[in-house]
Amino acid sequence: MRNAINYIITPKDPAAHLFEVTLTVDKPAPEGQIFSLPAWIPGSYMIREFARNIVRISAEARDGQVPLTKLDKHTWQAAPCSARLVLTYEVYAWDLSVRAAHLDQTHGFFNGTSVFLAVHGQEELPHVVDIRRPEGDEYRGWRVATAMPELKARRYGFGTYIAANYDELIDHPVELGTFALATFKAHGVPHDIVFTGRIPNLDLARLCNDLKKVCEAQIALFEPKTRRAPMDRYVFMTMVVGDGYGGLEHRASTALICSRADLPVVGQKEATDGYRTYLGLCSHEYFHTWNVKRIKPAVFAPYDLRSEGYTSLLWLFEGFTSYYDDLMLVRSGLMDEKQYFKTLSKTINGVLRGSGRTKQSVAESSFDAWVKYYRQDENAPNAIVSYYAKGSLVGLGLDLTIREQTNGRKSLDDVMRTLWQRYGRDFDSFGQGLAETEALGLFEEVTGVKLKKFFDRYIHGTEDLPFDKLLAPYAVDVTDNRKSAKPSLGIRTTREGNDCKLANVHEGGPAHAAGMSAGDLLIAVDGLRVNAGNLDAVLARYRAGDAVLLHAFRRDELMAFNAVLVQGDAPQVTLEAQDKPLPQARKRAKWLSAA
Repeated sequence: MRNAINYIITPKDPAAHLFEVTLTVDKPAPEGQIFSLPAWIPGSYMIREFARNIVRISAEARDGQVPLTKLDKHTWQAAPCSARLVLTYEVYAWDLSVRAAHLDQTHGFFNGTSVFLAVHGQEELPHVVDIRRPEGDEYRGWRVATAMPELKARRYGFGTYIAANYDELIDHPVELGTFALATFKAHGVPHDIVFTGRIPNLDLARLCNDLKKVCEAQIALFEPKTRRAPMDRYVFMTMVVGDGYGGLEHRASTALICSRADLPVVGQKEATDGYRTYLGLCSHEYFHTWNVKRIKPAVFAPYDLRSEGYTSLLWLFEGFTSYYDDLMLVRSGLMDEKQYFKTLSKTINGVLRGSGRTKQSVAESSFDAWVKYYRQDENAPNAIVSYYAKGSLVGLGLDLTIREQTNGRKSLDDVMRTLWQRYGRDFDSFGQGLAETEALGLFEEVTGVKLKKFFDRYIHGTEDLPFDKLLAPYAVDVTDNRKSAKPSLGIRTTREGNDCKLANVHEGGPAHAAGMSAGDLLIAVDGLRVNAGNLDAVLARYRAGDAVLLHAFRRDELMAFNAVLVQGDAPQVTLEAQDKPLPQARKRAKWLSAA
């Protein structure tokens, strides 16, 4: 296509995990065209250096080969030429995640940030992609799943697709293979669900029915009058594996990875916890269609994918999305109150377990995502707090605080709708993001509630949210049962073979006081053999205050440690809704149903 940037992408060698990409530039820059690959992908805040997977690259024009000079780790410059310039390069694709690219004989998947070089100075031109089938009869059954608009290709077929510019191009992931496919409509908008992997008796009808409820509830939250979605079509793409979990949002689709056991089976009546986890993941990524993909921090408007984009607002963009993901399941009728409060208890306990929450605020966690949250080590529980998890609890706290102080007239829903109306609905036209200092003022303006103390304590400060005080007006009892817990060493363990390996040593706990470290292999307690499966049973024979002799290997050295057990050091908060028809229970019903 003329006056466009043209790509051809071919699964050249699935066994070697190689895509071949041909990039054609009709009018290269006269001083020498510059090309680069992003260093990170929006929604995953870590420098990933995708260009390291380019294993071979060359350029040619009408007169033959054109020299390429590498300017930095992800940038090349072609020598000046006046004719059409064609780059050919191979991309190694063996990252089975939602963030990069993966190719073998069973399927192909790629994000544009991993495979499509940007043509500097021409990013606003239309970008056309010719997606080609691998050679060989065994690939005749492959299809294409993507939300990218078709140019000459048929829906789900190989051929040409088109994006308005480079930013849109890299925001449409692509799945290739023999996937399971079904379609439903949510407020008139077609939604595809695509599953890759071996999944016997997958209940596609149930998935369509349940996801339709979630999607319609979210569309109605942001557009209660028009019920208008911000896209013409949406695609859920799921890679199914034995054990996995993750998702990454895009403007009209999401890439997901889940465990096979989490998906519903034909004839299975009851929803499992795993299935609700999968629905919660879908809900989370779908909510990002509004919150992050269109309502953005100002630093992401536009993205600079060459280097880190620092913002202290991820507690709002990721944390609030984490608050709403399960809440929307409740409002959709896919999770009952008991299940919701059980899930919420788990989140609270996870946040309270780590002492890092007393050292890092969620605003600081947001800013440091690039070097801390996305690069966690064995000391993470002692050093950081999750802007996802605590951010979701901040969302809960703000929602309940606003509801209580306005007697139910306002809620966090009103804030989200205002964010959408001011920053998201017309983002494609105006591209304005939320400034770092605007959040508090907007919250107070929309709700009429003074929230500075809340922001100072729980967002910019490190105080724990007062869950009992927040939930009491909604007839929800908060209980901490840690006193009934078994004796503890203050550790988290993992299995290494049949050995019991210390993954984390919690600051201030018995193991820490005794001198143990993450990575130690615990082999005995008071001379009795310990393995990956029996540590809890061994410790259950003791009481808090008992002294124990621990033996462990650190590297290849046997070491001994003297520890004193403590009682139930891990938080065990439970939330339980009161059944009585109290006024508070009616308030709870209104909160959970958004009636």
